[in-house]
Amino acid sequence: MATPRAIRIPRPSAGGAPGTAGAAGGATAPAAAPARATRVDRRPNQAGVERAHRLALIFLGSLAVLYVGFLALDRSAPGGGSATATTGVLYFSAFAAALAAGGLWIALGPAPRAIEVHPDSVIVIEAWGKRREFPPMGEVRASLVRRYPRSFLSSRAVETLEVTDTTGHRRTYQFEEGLLPTQPPPAR
Repeated sequence: MATPRAIRIPRPSAGGAPGTAGAAGGATAPAAAPARATRVDRRPNQAGVERAHRLALIFLGSLAVLYVGFLALDRSAPGGGSATATTGVLYFSAFAAALAAGGLWIALGPAPRAIEVHPDSVIVIEAWGKRREFPPMGEVRASLVRRYPRSFLSSRAVETLEVTDTTGHRRTYQFEEGLLPTQPPPAR
């Protein structure tokens, strides 16, 4: 068995500034110049996220009630405790779990966390963390698809908006009312 030996890890001195030589004596690259400070207006989508979370909870609660009901019905049937029935319950449970995951994806997906308004673009931070870039606030095209009034699902009104990104693709999001300026829906 080999004996352990000490490994020396060079670290910069405590008083050293970034871009200066550290304790190891080697020169490091000069510190990068700070990026140009631009003003970013971050707008959280509180009502849209609140509505999505409450819809997801209602869906999961309904699914759980149905699952428990079907499971109780299966167990009370003649032969409910057999190995064949147990395999059926396993498949049913896997299907219920897949249905729950898909339902959460659908319920939470269209409600972005926030938008960031930059001078040259609008960034939408989606529910799963992906950032999508759209044209600047004055040029962004958002058309109203549906408006949900204030209810037990959200404390403020929520709008379903169709927003066109820089590549021409359209995305549908649920935003708090007034978060993005809207245009009347196109005539169909």
